Amino acid sequence: MTGKIFAAARNEGRGALVGYLPVGYPTVPGSLEAMRALCGIGDSGTKEYAGVDLVEIGMPYSDPVMDGVTVQKASTRALQRGVRVRDVFSAVEAVAETGTAAVVMIYWNLVEHYGPHAFARDLVAAGGAGLITPDLTPDEAGAWFEASDSYGLDRIFLVAPSSSDERLAATVDSCRGWVYATSLMGVTGARAQVSSAAPALVERIRSLRPQALAGVGLGVSNGAQAAEVNGYADAAIVGSALVATLIQADDAGSPDDLAGLRTVVADLATGVRSGTSESAVRLSN
Repeated sequence: MTGKIFAAARNEGRGALVGYLPVGYPTVPGSLEAMRALCGIGDSGTKEYAGVDLVEIGMPYSDPVMDGVTVQKASTRALQRGVRVRDVFSAVEAVAETGTAAVVMIYWNLVEHYGPHAFARDLVAAGGAGLITPDLTPDEAGAWFEASDSYGLDRIFLVAPSSSDERLAATVDSCRGWVYATSLMGVTGARAQVSSAAPALVERIRSLRPQALAGVGLGVSNGAQAAEVNGYADAAIVGSALVATLIQADDAGSPDDLAGLRTVVADLATGVRSGTSESAVRLSN
């Protein structure tokens, strides 16, 4: 499903842009408006600028294993303000209504508690395309394989620079759509420079599985970095830099002010469209 989005970006001579925001922050309704802003929806309620190609909706969790300080802060506030798992489906619907696809990043315990088949059913009903499961490995994902196959959902697992070739190949083979390549060891967070480990990781993925689609996350914070990532990967994934704008507005007493978010999204969208990526050339051949 989402692999087609990467292919559509390729046809434009560029890599794709994936934007992450957590549902429930600054409030559930506020987060839905923020996600619409990711998709290029302005104050007028209509499309006003180029947005992201794919929205990654985060489900706040009390014990995250890879969320950095910025995402943790927003997620903690969302939990304190009463976000519930079912709210993720409202977020998916809000994104789908803009014509943009959405995947959900969620820790497996929440899906297991909800029921994998029930979660898959409700995700499809809301218009969702699949799940990113940061704490679930393919060899422990039997229930998710069954549920995702039943409902035709994408499975997006994570690989890291520390992954062995055997683990890397097995994980890519278990994915449907694309594989999430974490460019840094550790937790998420915007950085001044994208990790030099990222190109090497993508190269390893392609040497093992030439047709694999890889999105790179952890560290991208602006349009120039997004363009750099899309020079070797199929998609640049941005999270903390987007979440930070919501925290700034919330701390300033204007939680509904999305001007900062829209500015960052516009910069990122311009960045990924700034030139033909090597990835796009590779995929077109």
